[in-house]
This record gives sequence, C-alpha cells and structure tokens, in this order.
Amino acid sequence: MRHDDINRRLEEIAKAVLDIPTLETRRSDSLDFHDVAVWSIRDALLAAYHAGRESGPTPRSAPCPRCGSEVTVQQITT
Repeated sequence: MRHDDINRRLEEIAKAVLDIPTLETRRSDSLDFHDVAVWSIRDALLAAYHAGRESGPTPRSAPCPRCGSEVTVQQITT
C-alpha cells in the first residue's frame, strides 16, 4: 500500500470513527486537539488494523527487529 493510500485510509477512519474532519495540522489548539472517548480510539485502531490486514497478503518472512535475522511469520488463529 502506498503512503498516499495509507494517509487517505487513515483520514477516512478519523472522519468516520473519531469525528475528526482532517488529520492535517492546522496550528490551532481548538482544531488540532480533540476529546475522544477511549472506546472510539479502540474502534479507530481496530479499523486501521483491519484495513492493514485487508491491504495485502501476509509476508512469509521478515527481519527480526532486534537481531536482523530472517524469521518465519505465521498467522495466529483464535
């Protein structure tokens, strides 16, 4: 997923779930800071998580963030 696509999707989630019209900095406290309920933040995070999962296949391997060696990635099912 391209950077522009990610930003567009995040802005859609912010509008739909958090009732925040834009994620652009507007240099005004009343426009850039919002009171948001924790359950709304949870819903927005879940929407972003699901958008990421739907955006493409799970990689089979990835570098370990700690040591850099290649590790196998397996899907966790619940």
